[in-house]
Amino acid sequence: MNPAPRAAETGLAALVARYLAAWNEPDPHTPSPPVEEIWTEDGSYDDPVSAAAGYPAIRARIAEVREQFPGMAFTVVGEIEAHHDVARVFWELGLPGAAPVLTGIDVLVLGGDGRIRAVHGFFDRMPS
Repeated sequence: MNPAPRAAETGLAALVARYLAAWNEPDPHTPSPPVEEIWTEDGSYDDPVSAAAGYPAIRARIAEVREQFPGMAFTVVGEIEAHHDVARVFWELGLPGAAPVLTGIDVLVLGGDGRIRAVHGFFDRMPS
């Protein structure tokens, strides 16, 4: 039995990079790249404090996070793990060069077209 391909070999790493780029865009109202390039039309995002379904709601959630954590960036921690149509991404959020203020895991459910169908986020450490 062959091991599952690593994220970098499947294009998943590029998708996760675009996903985080949308959250890391300095302008909280202009996710870049656009959410339409990252999520499927019926896409959703949820975490312990919010739920968003559809492009306008996802854009609004990203804007809320950018306003709540100005100047901070999400970065991947460790390897992206995946099997079938599901991926797990460990991340941290913080100012460059500083200790993270929030860490967590996003579970991405992938659509057949290479975009994200759903994200289920979990926080490990909440800001104080």
